[in-house]
Amino acid sequence: MTIDLIIDLLKEAKEFEEKVHKGNCTVEDFRFFLNEKAYQKENPTQLTDKYSLNVNELENEIAKQVILLGRYTKQLIRKGLESFPDLVNEDFTYLYRLMDYDSLTKTQLIEKNAHEKQSGIEIIKRLTKHGLVSETPDENDKRSVRISVTEKGRKTFKESMKDITVVSKIMCGNLNNEEKKQLLDSLKKLNIFHNTIYTNKKTESLEELEALI
Repeated sequence: MTIDLIIDLLKEAKEFEEKVHKGNCTVEDFRFFLNEKAYQKENPTQLTDKYSLNVNELENEIAKQVILLGRYTKQLIRKGLESFPDLVNEDFTYLYRLMDYDSLTKTQLIEKNAHEKQSGIEIIKRLTKHGLVSETPDENDKRSVRISVTEKGRKTFKESMKDITVVSKIMCGNLNNEEKKQLLDSLKKLNIFHNTIYTNKKTESLEELEALI
């Protein structure tokens, strides 16, 4: 270890102590501080000025954070489902939604997961192939097929929920209970807005969608 590195570490430790922790702290607290500082340094908000972009930095940053969280979430769910080879990320969400109902049509199940039709059909095919759901003709509409969870599907769902519950806890990270409630309220509000677009306004232009705000 060089003297310069030691000096840099001492400077970082001094800043950490002055800005974040006035009292006792741990190495983990310091590591988190350094990671957060590095993340903020990489944040490319300066691109707005560099390229004279007419953008809303707050909204762009929210969009970026949502995208990143989606990717982190997929990785965590994949890890949580390692013991369940019949399920991949999206397959689990379909099984999860279907557990709330005796049965749903294919279209209903796909729409409740906010998917494109072809993607949803492929997921339902996999769930059927693995014996987790079954298909039956719709008694009221011969053109439709209803999907329901099989006994194997219920067993797999219940067993996998133990690990998925841990995944959910990790996903919420270091938010306290009040922050979790505030985040949930905001996410619900956003999802209601986007569900309206998904179900009723798919074909409208960006300009028309922007007018809804």
